[in-house]
Amino acid sequence: MSNPSTTAAAAPGPAGGPPAGRPSVEFTHRQILTILAGLMMGMFLAALDQTIMATATRTIADDLHGFDLQAWATTAFLITSTISTPLYGKLSDIYGRRGFFLFAIAVFVIGSVLCGLSQSMYELAAFRAIQGIGAGGLMSMALAIIGDIVPPRERAKYQGFFLAVFGTASVIGPLLGGFFAGQDEIFGITGWRWIFYLNVPIGIAAMLVVARVLHLPHTRTDHRIDWPGAVALIVGLVPLLTVAEQGRTWGWDSPRALGCYAVGLIGIVGFVLAERAYKDEALLPLRLFRNRTVAVGSISSTIIGMAMFGGLLTVPLYLQIVKGSSATEAGLQMIPFVIGIMAGSITAGQLIARTGRYRIFPIIGSTLMLLALGLFSLIGADTPLWRTMLIMVVMGLGLGGNMQPMITAVQNAVSPREIGVATSSVTFFRSMGGTLGTAIFLSVLFNVVGGKISSAYRTAQGTPEFQQAVAADPSQLQRLQQAQSGDALNDTSFLGRLSDVVSHPFKVGFSDGIHVVFLLAAAVMILGLIVVLFLPEIPLQQRSAQQQRADDAAAAAASDGVPGEVGAGPAVGTSSR
Repeated sequence: MSNPSTTAAAAPGPAGGPPAGRPSVEFTHRQILTILAGLMMGMFLAALDQTIMATATRTIADDLHGFDLQAWATTAFLITSTISTPLYGKLSDIYGRRGFFLFAIAVFVIGSVLCGLSQSMYELAAFRAIQGIGAGGLMSMALAIIGDIVPPRERAKYQGFFLAVFGTASVIGPLLGGFFAGQDEIFGITGWRWIFYLNVPIGIAAMLVVARVLHLPHTRTDHRIDWPGAVALIVGLVPLLTVAEQGRTWGWDSPRALGCYAVGLIGIVGFVLAERAYKDEALLPLRLFRNRTVAVGSISSTIIGMAMFGGLLTVPLYLQIVKGSSATEAGLQMIPFVIGIMAGSITAGQLIARTGRYRIFPIIGSTLMLLALGLFSLIGADTPLWRTMLIMVVMGLGLGGNMQPMITAVQNAVSPREIGVATSSVTFFRSMGGTLGTAIFLSVLFNVVGGKISSAYRTAQGTPEFQQAVAADPSQLQRLQQAQSGDALNDTSFLGRLSDVVSHPFKVGFSDGIHVVFLLAAAVMILGLIVVLFLPEIPLQQRSAQQQRADDAAAAAASDGVPGEVGAGPAVGTSSR
C-alpha cells in the first residue's frame, strides 16, 4: 500500500487559515480500514487475554499445583499493563507510534509463548507480567494512532470498531477458555496452554499488517524522559494494585495491607513532585489536567471503570450461581451486552460525524448506565432470564455511547503533539477505576452475601415445602451445612446436588447480596453523570493530528522561531514512524 501523500508548503493561506499548499497527510478510507485491521488485531489480543483466563484459571492452577497462588497470575498482568500505559503514550509522542505499537505486540507474543511453557504458578505470574508490558500499549496506542490519522469529527466512527472488538472478546474469551481448559491434550500439548499459544498467530499477523501499512510521518522533538516519574509511579501503583487484588484475602487492615498503603502513598507523593519538576516533559503533565475536557475525561473514566467492572463482574456470577448456567453458557448469555455496546458506539460515531457534536452522548450514555444498574438491582432468583438480558442491552448502549465519545473529546481538546499521553491518561484512569471497583464491590459482595443467604434459609425453613423436601431426603440438609461451613462461594457445585426447593434460598440470598453491589455501583454512576455534565463542547477539528502537525511544520518553516513549535523555524529529524 502506498504511503499517505505529503505536499510541500507554499504561500500563506487566508487569514486565520493554514498556508496554501500546506503539507497534507491524508489517508483514504481504504487505507484507514487497512490500518484499522492491524490495530484491531492488536487490541483483540489484549481484550481476549483479559477474558479467556476467567474460565481457565482454576484448571491452570490445579495443573501447576498452585491453587492458592492463582490470583497472582491476574495481579502481575494487571500491574504491568496499568503502569506501562502512560509510558507508551509519552514515549510514542516523542519517538512516534509505529515502533512502540510493534514493540507492544512483540512483547505480548513473547510473553504468551513463555506463559504456555510455564511449569509453575510462579513462572506463570512472571510471564504474565511480561505479557502485561505488551498489553499496556495495545489499547491506548491503537486509539492514539486512530487520532493521528482520522479527524476528530470522523474519529468516533472508526473508534467504535474497537469497542466492538472489546465486546466480542468478552464473549469469545470465556468460551475459548472453557474449551481449551476442558481438553486434556491438543496435538500432544496440554489443552490450557493453547490459551496462550493462540495469541502467537494473531500477533504475528497484526505485526505484519502494521509493519506494512502504518507509516506515519513523525517529527522528533528531543525531550528529557521522565524516568523519576516512571519509577515513582511504579512505587506508588504496585503496592496499591497488589492490595486491591489481594486485600480481601489478606484483610484490608492487615499488616501487609497497611504496609502497601504506606509505600503506595510515598510513591504517589513522589510522582506528583516529579511531574511538577518535569513540567511539560512529565510522564503525565499536570498542566493537562487544567484543561477541563481532560480533567472531566479522566475523572469520568475512573468512575465509569468502577461502575462498569464493579457492576458487571457480578452478572456472570448471577448467571452461573442463580440461573445455573455453565461458564460457557454464561458467556453466550452476555451477547446482548455486546450487541448493546456495538449499537451504542456505532450510532454515536455516526451521529458525531454528521452533527459535529459529542457532549450529549456521554450524558445519555451515563444516564443509560445508571438506569441499567438500577434495574439490575431489582433482579432476583425468579426473574426471567430475558428481562436480565434486556437490561444488558441498556448497559451496553450506555457504555457504547460513553467511552469512545469521551476519548474523541479528550483527543480533540489537546495539542496533536500530546495526543498519545492524553489518550493513555484516559485509558490509565479507566483501568485504575476498574481495579478499584472490582476490589470494592467484590469485598462488599463477600461481606454481605453470607448473611443474606443465612437469612433466606431462616425464612425458608418455616415453609411446608422446605420441610417436606428435607424430610424426603435428610442428606440434603447435611450436605448444605457442610458446604456452608467452608467457603461455599468458592465452589458452588454442591447446588447441583440439592433439590430446587433446598437450593432456592441460597440463590435468593445471593441475589439479595448482589442487589447491594448494583445499588452501590448506581450511586457511583450518579457521581459519574454529574461529572459528565461539566464536559465542555469544543468544535471538532476537521483535520487529523498528522495534518495539524504538518500545518505546524509549514508555519515553522516560514518563521524564525524555535524549531519544532508552531510558528517556529525549520524542524529537523522528520521520519516515517
